[in-house]
Amino acid sequence: MAGKYEPLGKENLPIEENSSMERINLRVAAPVVAKKQPVVDEWDVVGEVIPEHEMDGKPWREMTGKERAMKILWIFVRMIIIVASLYFFICSLSLLSSGFQLLGGKSAGEIFAKGSLLNNPIIGLMIGVLVTVLVQSSSTSTSIIVAMVSAGIVTLKPAICMIMGANIGTTVTNTIVSLGQSMDRKMFRRAFAGATVHDCFNWLCVCIFLPLEVIASPLERLSSLITSGISDGGEVSKLDFLKVLTKPLTKRVISIDKDTIKDIAKYCTSSGPAYDALYCSEARNASMMKVCDDPDTLEREPCDFLFSKSGLNDTASGVILLLVSLFVLCACLTILVKTLQSLLMGRMAQTLKRHINTDLPHPWGWFTGYIFIVVGMGMTILVQSSSVFTSTITPLVGMGVISIDRMFPLTLGSNIGTTATAILAALAATGDNRALTIQVAMSHLMFNIFGIMVFYPIPWMRQIPLSMAKCLGNTTANYRWFAVVYLILMFLVLPLSLILLSFNVILLYTFLGVVLFTILTIVIVTTIQRHRPDWLPNWLKTWKFLPRPLRSMDPYDRIITGRCGCFEKDVEQPPAMEYPMRDVTAVA
Repeated sequence: MAGKYEPLGKENLPIEENSSMERINLRVAAPVVAKKQPVVDEWDVVGEVIPEHEMDGKPWREMTGKERAMKILWIFVRMIIIVASLYFFICSLSLLSSGFQLLGGKSAGEIFAKGSLLNNPIIGLMIGVLVTVLVQSSSTSTSIIVAMVSAGIVTLKPAICMIMGANIGTTVTNTIVSLGQSMDRKMFRRAFAGATVHDCFNWLCVCIFLPLEVIASPLERLSSLITSGISDGGEVSKLDFLKVLTKPLTKRVISIDKDTIKDIAKYCTSSGPAYDALYCSEARNASMMKVCDDPDTLEREPCDFLFSKSGLNDTASGVILLLVSLFVLCACLTILVKTLQSLLMGRMAQTLKRHINTDLPHPWGWFTGYIFIVVGMGMTILVQSSSVFTSTITPLVGMGVISIDRMFPLTLGSNIGTTATAILAALAATGDNRALTIQVAMSHLMFNIFGIMVFYPIPWMRQIPLSMAKCLGNTTANYRWFAVVYLILMFLVLPLSLILLSFNVILLYTFLGVVLFTILTIVIVTTIQRHRPDWLPNWLKTWKFLPRPLRSMDPYDRIITGRCGCFEKDVEQPPAMEYPMRDVTAVA
């Protein structure tokens, strides 16, 4: 027995020599586990304890008249700052999309022009992802897909696959926005999880409905029944809501000619009915910046906006616009978050969190989530962009005003609301294929509705995308570089890799089979390890038998943080071990 021994007793008397058995009371210093701290739920925003220094001063009833007037004035000033920063934040998102279109718009058109490749469902899906990432707008990509169907360039089945990809690609914007809160670990955990719950849901829906669509075509058949009575005549004007407010500013900076992308996709598809080498060459050489007709000379010339007078080409203008819009976006996001933090603090924060994140009284608690689905749908229809809506509420998730469990139904509603743009574009189409274009838009709507029907009504099914998003949030909070790696892998490397593998169908499906088998094995074994470890052999009860780089990110973290100090991880030191004295009895 190791330790420091001391005679125990009030007077430390000597041991009697004549005793046949010498009993010695000894006190030994032995390390014991420190007192267990209560577990803190990082995702519980309602029960979160607000520090005393963040409480908002005296209660209203204890304030004097002057103090009340100053408080109201200060709230009014902060509300103006919030509205202004939100306006410029939304404008910067629009300019960010324009910058991406200047840099990648023609490439997106060239991708769409590969008509022969689109018949492969995996290629169609990944092209939808890549194009939406390039133009930073699912509304633009779905409108292009609808126009291609209307022109007879692609058939309905590849178009549905590309629509599914556009659903995934649109989530990149709010994931980028979540990086603005990366300086605060707690906020970044919640913001990144709130942003990626959209990714997880869309990927899960694709994993279910893409194979079903390839095998049985349920979306194609059902949308055909819905649109069977629609004629090819008529036209519906396009509706704009939020853009009425933002266009006066954004159009002064840049104006994008989206028809250039459509023309490349239409006239450069060699297998398409509208293929024309001359028009294709003109579209490829045209600028992505809009040009106007001079009323005096009737010649085409640049429109009256900032970049038209700069004399820069599309690439230079796109780089400048991208950098400026990212700077404005980050600045507006910082101002918005800081102002909201100063406004929504103390008792006001507690009240707001409680009302937003608490369910309706019994027996209507189950109905709360569906109300927020309708709210998300309505707000997205109002702003006509799921990216704008989800990017706006992502900082609120990071601040803890909206919980990730409440963000999920808002995201689902946003998925439905964003289909309004494609439906309006289809209704505005004319020609012989108008009913077919409406069928594409209806397929988009039904894809999102069926996804909600699978993952939301049953409570334990909701936990699948939520658990995935929380896992990503926890990982990103510990390894901040993971957010950048995630963006690159999921929205660039994975789509490009699958497109390349698609040229060899056997190799593609072998790769997908191995990946799917690996994921299922990890999920099943991990579940058994947590709940029934006695079912497993000793070596499989943990993952320690694997090499460390296959079961931990620490080796990669040491490499990345060693080369880039901006990603250094804040490590909380464990509490010091205590060595209390305990009594033992030794028999000699």
